Amino acid sequence: MSIWIYIAVMAGVTYLIRVLPFAFFRQKIKSKFIRSFLYYVPYAVLSAMTIPAIFYSTGNVVTAIAGTAVALVLAYFDLPLIVVALSASGAAFLCGYLLHL
Repeated sequence: MSIWIYIAVMAGVTYLIRVLPFAFFRQKIKSKFIRSFLYYVPYAVLSAMTIPAIFYSTGNVVTAIAGTAVALVLAYFDLPLIVVALSASGAAFLCGYLLHL
């Protein structure tokens, strides 16, 4: 099958996902429940995609948990993203190194 067919199908699906809400919801949503629900959808989707990737990224759940724990603690203290990411990666690396000694 041609790659252009794959690209066309993905473009169509992406277009439909973005256009359908505008087609169905022409007026402003007034329900507080639905508005609050829709407010949290991006965070829930991002979490659902990211959390499994975190625990399978290192090939060892112990090192992934160590890196995640360091990231959560540093993020709680509002440190910059680069500090959190580098520290979490370093913690996962160090934990993996110590496990293989």
